Amino acid sequence: MMKLSIVAPIYNEEESIEALHKAITHAVKDRIESYEIVLVNDGSKDRSASILNKLASADPRVKVIHFERNCGQTAAIYAGMKQSSGELVALIDADLQTDPRDIFKLMPYIPQMDFVNGRRVHRQDTIVKKMSSRVGNAVRNWLTGDNIQDTGCPMKLLKREVVDSYYLYEGMHRFLPTLARMNGFQVIEVAVSHNERKFGVSKYGVLNRAFVGLMDAIVVGWLRKRVIRYQIMLNRKAPEQREA
Repeated sequence: MMKLSIVAPIYNEEESIEALHKAITHAVKDRIESYEIVLVNDGSKDRSASILNKLASADPRVKVIHFERNCGQTAAIYAGMKQSSGELVALIDADLQTDPRDIFKLMPYIPQMDFVNGRRVHRQDTIVKKMSSRVGNAVRNWLTGDNIQDTGCPMKLLKREVVDSYYLYEGMHRFLPTLARMNGFQVIEVAVSHNERKFGVSKYGVLNRAFVGLMDAIVVGWLRKRVIRYQIMLNRKAPEQREA
């Protein structure tokens, strides 16, 4: 059985960290023999650091990474993926709006697929947030030439090869499925559940995400059009050039 790494970025999540650890452990302990929980503290200003250290001391499967300062969601996800050791890497947010048990809805599509992206159904968000997400996904797909319906879904499952192929810049966590396809990997979307927020508040506003996301989508679309693809002829001689 392959080892599974579950990665979650943490920023001022003192209210949810213990519940997150409990939910992940309950979801995987009887189904996966080898797993780890990688929690990345993105410069939290509350009690997150001390709670994380306490969990790591009590549970050897918990690996904690502390940033010196707040570096953003992409950096936290990237560091967690790179510091993980599993052949499979699952991503999840700390607010538990996605259920760790849904990791096993994504599992059956491995190994045929390299990247399984969750797609939230019956979203428990405000009308404004749902509409902005729908418009954002449509614009993002138009600019990047992709067809991912819910690239912002925090639940994802990736093979180690996909993780190793990434070199991420700020804001690129929004484009992980698209970047995987650009690198030649097979991507699929699978429906997952979505729960009401029980802990804290969203750290991201609609307007600030919209503008930055638009700029990032333009850049990713530009890069996608310039991906180099070629095939080398095997066991064949190059065609001879005719003399003029």
